[in-house]
Amino acid sequence: MDKLQAMQVFIRVVDTNSFSGAADAMHMTRSSVTTIIQGLEAYLKVRLLNRTTRRISLTPDGAAYYERCSRILAEVADSESSFSRTAFPRGKLKVDMPGSIGRLIVVPALDDFHSRYPEIDLMLGVGDRAVDLVQDSVDCAIRIGPMQDSTLVARRIGVSEFVTAASPEYLARNGAPSSLEDLEAHTAVNYFSSRNGRIVEMDFVVDGKPVEIRMRSKLAANDGDAYLQCGLRGLGLVQVPHFLALPHLESGSLVEVLEKWRPSPFPISAVYPQNRHLSPQVRVFVEWVAELFENCQLLRADNVLPTGIAKYVKHRQSSRAARPVPESARAPKARDGTMAQM
Repeated sequence: MDKLQAMQVFIRVVDTNSFSGAADAMHMTRSSVTTIIQGLEAYLKVRLLNRTTRRISLTPDGAAYYERCSRILAEVADSESSFSRTAFPRGKLKVDMPGSIGRLIVVPALDDFHSRYPEIDLMLGVGDRAVDLVQDSVDCAIRIGPMQDSTLVARRIGVSEFVTAASPEYLARNGAPSSLEDLEAHTAVNYFSSRNGRIVEMDFVVDGKPVEIRMRSKLAANDGDAYLQCGLRGLGLVQVPHFLALPHLESGSLVEVLEKWRPSPFPISAVYPQNRHLSPQVRVFVEWVAELFENCQLLRADNVLPTGIAKYVKHRQSSRAARPVPESARAPKARDGTMAQM
């Protein structure tokens, strides 16, 4: 049995959800595809696919084997392409990113990416869950906050600043805070980590130093979009990325408060696992997304920060780097474009 061909056939059957579709895509007969899958299952001594007259589905063993085959075939393709500098990027590319960055920044520009690299099949993961790139077979991710995972390569592509804001309705009922002391009389919408359940306290920078304030709250959310909507509905003060809040600030549906003590900004990075040969797909995607962020004034990597904040961010990153933290408890203050990567 040609194991490599069997893996390719199995992957194509799963991707097309059809034996006939796999046969057409690989220029084979349906009977040949069926024979190869049956031979593969006999060789592995496990059932990979559940078959009915209407559909096929992966068994738990099949799902695990699919992920491993995907990685192996990607490595084979990467190894082959690494010997040719003129190789045009092609094949699957699985990326993951925070919800609002995907929705507001990346997705609107995907026509440009596909026009440049028409042979890359992009699998876009968008959401608040921080994935494990290796375990979840993700080729590249966009993350916000200082990176501590030494198994990942990180390239800084931008900076996210944050604002404290509330709806006009909330401010009409409660007044606008003019100092941090005024927050004792106000209510916050809290954000909590979907990873560890930790509440993320309100964060302010005073004279270049961080100040966390625990505010009264009757509501918490672990989804960035829901968190923002709570602020827009007048349910309390929120702290959101400036680029995400900007349309609402301009329309008047949100009003920034305590601007003098804006929350500390965080770097935005494109990260990927360390490989001896960097995949051409990952390389061109990172270059493309870095260019995309460079053209976004609020997120560009060389965005000039106030001196005090810039010194604090540098000190914070260096101090965190000196204190390794387990992955499960990493970056509790890091926010993604929807307050997600907690």
